[in-house]
Amino acid sequence: MPTLTKLFTMEETSQHNTKDDCWVVIDGKVYDVSSYLDEHPGGDDILLGATGKDATDEFEDAGHSKDARELMEKFFIGELDPSSTSIPELEIVKKAGKDLPQKVMEISKQYWFVPVAVVGISVVVGFLYTRKK
Repeated sequence: MPTLTKLFTMEETSQHNTKDDCWVVIDGKVYDVSSYLDEHPGGDDILLGATGKDATDEFEDAGHSKDARELMEKFFIGELDPSSTSIPELEIVKKAGKDLPQKVMEISKQYWFVPVAVVGISVVVGFLYTRKK
């Protein structure tokens, strides 16, 4: 008989991101690790940094032991809802800014000394070179 588990959206899990209420998602499973934060060998910052996203890659990259994987099961509270989108996609909006010619003008005003220095050095080198002949 299949086991029924509670389903959560990624948006829902991402709201649990404090020391008092910390959930992480690993391999599509949701874990409430709030009570484990102080005991985590990597520190609570690692777990808090894993909230609001799928932390499977970070978990696997850390090379957790078999014991750590077994310990996780006592923090299991549900699964990620496969029908929901992971996180609402951000809308990319063109930044309202100045056009390229204006930016070039501003940069040239800010760094005006560079071309002046190049011209000055060229004049001095040219003058010294012609004097030696």
